Amino acid sequence: MNGNQDAPTAGKWPVDPQEDVPILKERIWVDGCFDFAHHDTDVFVLPEGHAGAMLQARRLGKELVVGIHSDEDIMDNKGPTVMTLKERVSAVDACRWSTLSVPHAPYVTSLPWISHYGCYYVVHGDDITSDSGGEDCYRYVKAAGRFLVVKRTPGISTTDLVGRMLLCTRGHFIKCLTKMLAGEEGSRSAEERQKLGKDMLHRIKEYASDQTGSQPGPQVWSWEGSKSAMEDHIAEEAGIFSAMVAGKPPKPDQKVIYVDGGFDLFSSGHIEFLRQVIKAEDEDGRERGWYDKEAKKQRREQCGEDYPPAYVVAGVHDDEVINHWKGVNYPIMNIFERGLCVLQCRYIHSVVFSAPFTPTKSYLSSLPHGIPSAVYHGPTSFMPLTYDPYTAPKDMGIYKEIGSHDFHNVNAGEIVQRILRSREMYEERQRVKGEKGIGEEAVRRREKMEHEATCVEKERAKGMN
Repeated sequence: MNGNQDAPTAGKWPVDPQEDVPILKERIWVDGCFDFAHHDTDVFVLPEGHAGAMLQARRLGKELVVGIHSDEDIMDNKGPTVMTLKERVSAVDACRWSTLSVPHAPYVTSLPWISHYGCYYVVHGDDITSDSGGEDCYRYVKAAGRFLVVKRTPGISTTDLVGRMLLCTRGHFIKCLTKMLAGEEGSRSAEERQKLGKDMLHRIKEYASDQTGSQPGPQVWSWEGSKSAMEDHIAEEAGIFSAMVAGKPPKPDQKVIYVDGGFDLFSSGHIEFLRQVIKAEDEDGRERGWYDKEAKKQRREQCGEDYPPAYVVAGVHDDEVINHWKGVNYPIMNIFERGLCVLQCRYIHSVVFSAPFTPTKSYLSSLPHGIPSAVYHGPTSFMPLTYDPYTAPKDMGIYKEIGSHDFHNVNAGEIVQRILRSREMYEERQRVKGEKGIGEEAVRRREKMEHEATCVEKERAKGMN
């Protein structure tokens, strides 16, 4: 693809604006596949990895335009995607630091495209990205002096992630995140544990930034309770909340909303659920006059800015809690990785690490900002249950549901199956690189464990009827 290729004419660009806009150095362009299995250093750049790159790019300017390659271009240059273009756009749209998503962006970064959207600089990691012909995808913008390099965000290697799925390992689990951050958990030396914990906490604090990437954003908390309180509904405990990142608290008259989940392999299913929660609360706010001219004026005078009607708090369950219910070696991502995914989402205002599986009345009453106005649950049924974990919010009259949506079937199990179906292509890439493949035996072992887990789910379902 030529870097000076003919650009689409007005009315043919994938997203507005249709007319060229002024080129500004503070308007940054990044592009990529933004999938679960594509990176030139063969790294699974999961949502938290994508977000890390976008955070660095956003800090270099005032706006961030994100180009997303089409399924066809990725197939021609890298192989099949795990997520569809629509799902990948959804993920980019949800990142707090992205300003505009541009689907169908050329695989070889094009000067006419970035110029049309008013971007002067293109930002990319310090690795080499090549097209199907082995040439640098950024050769044209580099030649034009419009390329900036940032340090590549540490991700999870393809070998590691596929290994988690196929070999059913649990070595990635974190028993207690707060102890991990304090350097008190892990098999490394005391010095190495301290450094790792410090680095992890630093990354959490970076992700807890606002849309500029430079100012305080979401609050971050951890919750501590007994094992029974974390895993099921037997124990009624308020537990102990500890602040990890100060962040921004709710503003006057904002309704505090609570959601919870495993958020494993943070995907379009989770994202759309959270977007629908925001949409429902926006509609409720509109009916209450939240967006009336006078109400907006009053908020600006009182707080110096306008803000939405809802403040969403997301509880993220521990690894062992999810594994207790789902089995096999779920979650595929540990609580630190999953928490970062949730933390970067623009639909979230606060995160509670190690939230209990059942939001009891005692727990909800002891939340840092009081009893929430609503507790939302989505349409997914990924977790096999023997009881209803939302009895308390229902009894309290604050339970709400989000119905089916376009991505309601996309969860960790679905993504694992997609990757397993494309395993042969992955194996071929490994052979080309001289690396050992996972093998058919591992696939059969995974399939057997998934089948056994399904049988357990059916038995639990019978118990609930």
